[in-house]
Amino acid sequence: MAKIGDLGQYIKDSKNEMKNVTWPSRAEIKKHTLLVIGISLGVALFLGIIDYILTLGFERFF
Repeated sequence: MAKIGDLGQYIKDSKNEMKNVTWPSRAEIKKHTLLVIGISLGVALFLGIIDYILTLGFERFF
């Protein structure tokens, strides 16, 4: 079972590690966010087209 001292050491170590993190710039965050949105829209469009084509195909045969 963990002790209170262990928890305190964990929190202290975590704070020290957070100081070593290289955080992305605002421009990088914006660029990556737009990239994720673009890829998501592209995949949604692709799946929508595939769904439409398959729906048409199944309606013709059944």
